[in-house]
Amino acid sequence: WPYCRKRCSYCNFNTYVVPAVDEAAVRMCLVQEARTLLHLSQVQSITSVFFGGGTPSLASPHTVAAVLEAVAGAAHLPTSAEVTLEANPRSTDTARLAGFRAAGVNCLSIGVQSLDDAELRLLGREHTAAEARKAVEAARGLFPGRTSIDLLFGLPGQSLDSWAQGLEAVLGFCDDHISLYQLTLERGTVLAAQVRAGTLSLPPQDLLADMYQTARAVLVAAGFRHYEVSNFARKGALSNHNLSYWRADQYIGVGPGAHGRFVPRGEGGCRREARVQTLEPVTWMREVQSQGHGTRNRVVLSPLEQLEELLTLGLRTDEGVTHERWGHFSPQLSLQAVFGVPGEAQALQEQGWLLLDGSGLRCTWAGLAVLDSLLPGLLCQLQQ
Repeated sequence: WPYCRKRCSYCNFNTYVVPAVDEAAVRMCLVQEARTLLHLSQVQSITSVFFGGGTPSLASPHTVAAVLEAVAGAAHLPTSAEVTLEANPRSTDTARLAGFRAAGVNCLSIGVQSLDDAELRLLGREHTAAEARKAVEAARGLFPGRTSIDLLFGLPGQSLDSWAQGLEAVLGFCDDHISLYQLTLERGTVLAAQVRAGTLSLPPQDLLADMYQTARAVLVAAGFRHYEVSNFARKGALSNHNLSYWRADQYIGVGPGAHGRFVPRGEGGCRREARVQTLEPVTWMREVQSQGHGTRNRVVLSPLEQLEELLTLGLRTDEGVTHERWGHFSPQLSLQAVFGVPGEAQALQEQGWLLLDGSGLRCTWAGLAVLDSLLPGLLCQLQQ
């Protein structure tokens, strides 16, 4: 769902603010594209569905129900499947949330971002801290144990103390899943222009590292498992949908700008493709109406490119890349054969950043915190 009521100051996602949305037309195209791509993939069973955006909580429960009905008609959608909807606090009143639950949603991800009203205004968010709390409480009543919240750190003017206090406040009302993202300046955004002009300044790198380490310490002490670079869960409330990305499973992207990775067996394909749907919603709808889908770009991934994705994404998790998963993509060349020989990986193991054992290849906590600096050397070793 690519539409928003307003654009946040830091956002460069494929989102659109328009006076009115022809929801019936968008719904029809989402249903058609889902059917077409599922048929093309010949996938037999679905493990998760994720409604992202934009602001999908602005769509009606009827639209969500129609898409899920289309998915269930084209493949097996078990009752155990995880069905997540992203939501903003301003579009999550109890009646609306109940409608989404009746439509088939069983998990909610709420974009809280901050509990400081000044920070929320800086980010261009619509809601207040009080509204965020109220939204999370309403969501927990309808989706107990399955309500996640997103938070941002590294904001202009943010201190370590204010960040730590915010985390403690969040622990007072959150559910069992929290995603923490460091603010990144994206070209073309209002916030990037303000920083470039010198009106605002971001925290230094040392402070950002301290914020991340503080967050980890606070959340782990509260019983959360740090299962991915930016994600924390307790009581087993991991995001199965996101895990499917990090494990390099197949997934189908439906809607304007959506990304997918799957083998198009329905047209005789036997190799995994990277696919991107047309960005602009009106153009995307025209393409879906004329050809059943709006795929703008498709690239067949080479065996090396698939392994690069598996390594880059898998090392983001605390389980890392297992021998079994690596063997699925590389039956001839084992993890041990690639990374268990003298080279970058062995050096990183000796320095305490990486582990290679009977489970597979994974980062230590220290390595996870600096993963971006480890990957170039590991990818180079893989390519060789």
